[in-house]
Amino acid sequence: MNIASAKAVITGGASGLGFATAERIIAEGGQVVLMDVNEEQGEIRAAELGDRALFLHTDVSDESNVKTSIQSANEFMGGITLAVNCAGIATASRTLGRDGPWPSDNFNRVIQINLVGSYNVTKEAAAVMQLNDPNNEGERGVVISTASIAAFEGQIGQAAYSASKGGVVGMMLPLAREFAQFGIRVNTIAPGIFMTPMMAGMPEDIQDSLGRQIPFPPRLGRPEEYADTAIFIYSNAVVNGETIRIDGAIRMQPK
Repeated sequence: MNIASAKAVITGGASGLGFATAERIIAEGGQVVLMDVNEEQGEIRAAELGDRALFLHTDVSDESNVKTSIQSANEFMGGITLAVNCAGIATASRTLGRDGPWPSDNFNRVIQINLVGSYNVTKEAAAVMQLNDPNNEGERGVVISTASIAAFEGQIGQAAYSASKGGVVGMMLPLAREFAQFGIRVNTIAPGIFMTPMMAGMPEDIQDSLGRQIPFPPRLGRPEEYADTAIFIYSNAVVNGETIRIDGAIRMQPK
């Protein structure tokens, strides 16, 4: 797939990993629709990207909202060839805390946004992609979801987050196998500790301390390095049904 002709929908696209990916696609000549709940930031970011970008207010956990946004994105770009799921929340809490067991409603909210939200966007985007004309490899589209190293080494307090990201990894292969008949590839990126908006709000000494825990390079990951990985996946036809860790060889400890 040629990134210069990409027609991408990116959830969580108003900031962080999603926006870095959008910048790369626009720089290469593609089109982008940013989908996010942060309307003010989303409009600003889309304006920065120019005429080949559009912002759509989208709650990925709302199936009806996702359907409408995907339809609008399809109309704006004249198709969809890439979907990147970056929307998510990182709520953390001990299951048995000082105030008693953590409410299941809180657990469910994390699952609904991180896991069900990724599924909602994947299925709706794939429904559009299957109608594309195939390229010379028979490809019609690519889906990239964002997991986390917490899917494999969840820390204390991350039961909900780890479950949601483990679910993202787990649904990837069945979807890749099912979508193979349409020429749609499905992959997952599992970032380690990255410089996201949430991380940027932490004191610099905390950021440095976290960076030093990473074997190499001993620093936080950069959003553009996530974007590099997404572009690689999109461009390489044999990368399918795979989770790619980008974590500097860190393996998280219990806490």
